[in-house]
Amino acid sequence: MGYRLEFRLIRADVGQRVVIRWRPGPADSKQMTDVLGILEQADAGSFAVRTQDGKLVMIPAGRALAGKVVPPPPARRRRVPQASLTRAADRRGYRHAAR
Repeated sequence: MGYRLEFRLIRADVGQRVVIRWRPGPADSKQMTDVLGILEQADAGSFAVRTQDGKLVMIPAGRALAGKVVPPPPARRRRVPQASLTRAADRRGYRHAAR
């Protein structure tokens, strides 16, 4: 089963969250990696992506294999401590199984 790499980024995508698959090693290398972050710069020669940890990754246009705009990350769920769940169950009259 094969797949086709598509590059769908344009200058108008600057400021958007993107993912770019590229070859970081020598031109004849088979190694590929992805970078996910905010596209800060896009021109004929390169792309600049700011990752979540603040690192700026410069990608030469000739090494970019695929790229696209991606949706924002999902909202983080707030974890509810088990003690809170137990107290809520007590208020509602639920019984707890013995452990």
